[in-house]
Amino acid sequence: MSANTEARIWFITGTSSGLGKALTESVLAAGEVVVAAVRNPASLAELQSRYPDPKLVVCQVDVADVDQINKAFETIKTRFGRLDVVVNNAGYAVSGEIEGIPDDAARRQFDVNFWGPVNVCKQAVKFFRDVNPSGRGGRIVNMSALVGYTALPWLAFYSASKFALEGFTHALNQEMRPEWNIKALIIEPGGVATKIVDNFVSFPPPPAYSDPSSPSQAFKELAFGPNRVWVNVSDRIAKAVMRIVDEPEPPLRLQLGTDAWIYVGRMAKQTLEDGKKWEDLTHSTGADGFDKETVMKMFGASSAEE
Repeated sequence: MSANTEARIWFITGTSSGLGKALTESVLAAGEVVVAAVRNPASLAELQSRYPDPKLVVCQVDVADVDQINKAFETIKTRFGRLDVVVNNAGYAVSGEIEGIPDDAARRQFDVNFWGPVNVCKQAVKFFRDVNPSGRGGRIVNMSALVGYTALPWLAFYSASKFALEGFTHALNQEMRPEWNIKALIIEPGGVATKIVDNFVSFPPPPAYSDPSSPSQAFKELAFGPNRVWVNVSDRIAKAVMRIVDEPEPPLRLQLGTDAWIYVGRMAKQTLEDGKKWEDLTHSTGADGFDKETVMKMFGASSAEE
């Protein structure tokens, strides 16, 4: 994509603050165009004063509202007639113990963090394939988190929404025909000081979990207490996102932050170690005639995958 001399058109959700705003500012500073989706357009007034239309076009979008998503893509089609990068950044976190979070709060978490990006992705694929010139394609960046690969206590539904988004993104990539040149990637940022922490929708612990020594409360104090430490910087994550979308073959997952790299690496290692430890039990379920070697040949697996 970097070979194209035209200024790219970006559609970014959740641009009022945090990573979304940092990415918007970085893209604009690079001379490219942003269509910014935000629930409250007034939150971008100062940025609009520095980057007036058509460099920055602001659309009022709640990603839980499909009609507003569709309207934003119609605006892009009318104004620019093409689109290069879509970033699903909008989201928030519900926090608390699983037993203490009402179903409606958990479902709302999925409406925003999962179904919102799903509906944006549907429109993005149609636009990249049917509106852009043939073969130009585009990139979809789905902002997950380290908890999208390794879940954490006190953040069960936030973790689950990101797990779901990662699975969806993996499947989406596999459905894309190569000639469309549409690729989606998952960004797993580590800890970064953004307003998402201040805007947690939190629920008090049920009595059984109220002791400070309970795993969830201990994690809450360690990760989000007064002594919390953020090891990453928003604008550097933004620049890394801009760098990776230039790649003709981007990775499915990219950790941004050494902390994310450590957490994800530990989880992947544990999965492999568990698989090796329980290998005999794993292979014991095959039907007659489908022993390990037979099935590996069927699926084109090599000994290196054992």
